[in-house]
Amino acid sequence: MLNWAQQFSILLLLDSNEYQSQYSRYECVLAVNPVSIIEGTSADQLNKVYKWHQENKDWLFGHICYDYKNLLETKLSSHHEPKHNFPLLHFFCPQIVCTINQQKTLFTIESIGINPKEIFQSIQHTAPQSEQPGPKISFRQKLDQTCYLETIGRLRKHIKDGDCYEISFCSEGYAENVEVDPLQVFHELNKISPAPFASFYKLNEQYMMCASPERYLRKEGNTVLSQPIKGTARRDEDSIKDNFVKEQLRNSIKERAENVMIVDLVRNDLARSCEVGSVTVDELFGIYSFPQVHQMISTISGKLKANVPFTDALAFSFPMGSMTGAPKIKAMQLLEQYEQSRRELFSGTVGYISPDANFDFNVIIRSLFYNKTANCLSYQTGGAITYDSDPEQEWQEMRLKAWALERIFA
Repeated sequence: MLNWAQQFSILLLLDSNEYQSQYSRYECVLAVNPVSIIEGTSADQLNKVYKWHQENKDWLFGHICYDYKNLLETKLSSHHEPKHNFPLLHFFCPQIVCTINQQKTLFTIESIGINPKEIFQSIQHTAPQSEQPGPKISFRQKLDQTCYLETIGRLRKHIKDGDCYEISFCSEGYAENVEVDPLQVFHELNKISPAPFASFYKLNEQYMMCASPERYLRKEGNTVLSQPIKGTARRDEDSIKDNFVKEQLRNSIKERAENVMIVDLVRNDLARSCEVGSVTVDELFGIYSFPQVHQMISTISGKLKANVPFTDALAFSFPMGSMTGAPKIKAMQLLEQYEQSRRELFSGTVGYISPDANFDFNVIIRSLFYNKTANCLSYQTGGAITYDSDPEQEWQEMRLKAWALERIFA
């Protein structure tokens, strides 16, 4: 299905990779070929998304870049040069939507102006992509280990001084003058790191290959739900040692502190768009296992206020707290001061809004970005910094996440 979709200049695939969850609606969703596009650089773009949906009651797929924060909050800015030039916000109504239900018993094709049977036959007759060895690529780091450790020390001083109490600091790895096949890269990434919020996004000459384990925000009826991740431990091949690592993560005072800070932040964010008293913590400190790591994930939900745009839930909670820190505005100001790269689509979100006004959006982490025009490939990784953070351990956590991406090109 994804091979067939490569003929289109704009497409988005969302893949759950067979992770079973009570909150998932689909195993896989594919949208291709816009018949309508909503994008812009004004603060009311999410309202325009809502109004379009109210008028058309149709599918919307797309993204919000991290730097859209500057339109939501006048105190924020981004001064680093972009590498990939994704629009700050971009949603499209596709000509064709393909869905596979979570039980994998139903494949549905919805289309405008084309017989779904013809689409199905065309997909069936698409040859699988031949597996070719990809290029060997060495990534350069925006911050070497010495500079990274020094920066963590400065951030810990900000926390000690009371400027913030948690900050999600990230650094970039990049390679220039490289040519890759984005689809092949995604297949390799998805094979090595299958994740419940994986996605392949093609927007003309810009690509994202994403293996995200994290949900940003979901809406079902009048309930919105967020599942921030804070807390990471590297898995061990030995099952006994791996279980020990898992229990260490579950009982880590530091990781719990990181997690609960973000839970409180998300509760506050959701309260802005939800009925008073409706925001609840459904699960605190849940431990979930993925191929390379164990993660600590909490679940927070609330009931949307009546008679307000459903996009308010996005506007009042973006960017997601797990990728900023707390207090949120001050944390983002410090990130702009100390990070050496513009985040762009990284730590933003991609997802869908269904015809019945439900939606599901991920957190864009564990992702590679490719500018085909400039032949530039990059990623960003990092972690949450608190006063108790050990700089060397933070470097190792950042490199663990980077290794999961770099190993594709080793």
